[in-house]
Amino acid sequence: MAKKKVKAYTEEFRKQAVSLADQPGKTAVEVAESLGIHVNQIYNWRTQFSKLSKKQFQIHEGVDYAKDESIENKRLKHENAALKKENEFLKKAAAYFANQNK
Repeated sequence: MAKKKVKAYTEEFRKQAVSLADQPGKTAVEVAESLGIHVNQIYNWRTQFSKLSKKQFQIHEGVDYAKDESIENKRLKHENAALKKENEFLKKAAAYFANQNK
């Protein structure tokens, strides 16, 4: 079974589509029909632009949500989990040794 090819739009195209849909007197549906895309694409791109900073949204083909930042975020979450485990262990050890001295 062949995979369906997903069309990738440039960042410039996405920005123009969202800005056209945001103009007074234009609806996202009208803009989507004129550009030959589904209206949900415009809604998705609008959400992405509102959530992401300009620095993060810089990919020509496809969408890359700041790969370096997501890698750093993943590393920090892993480190946080390890520190929580270490903290729990130290609490248990402290309680154990406190009971030993009594």
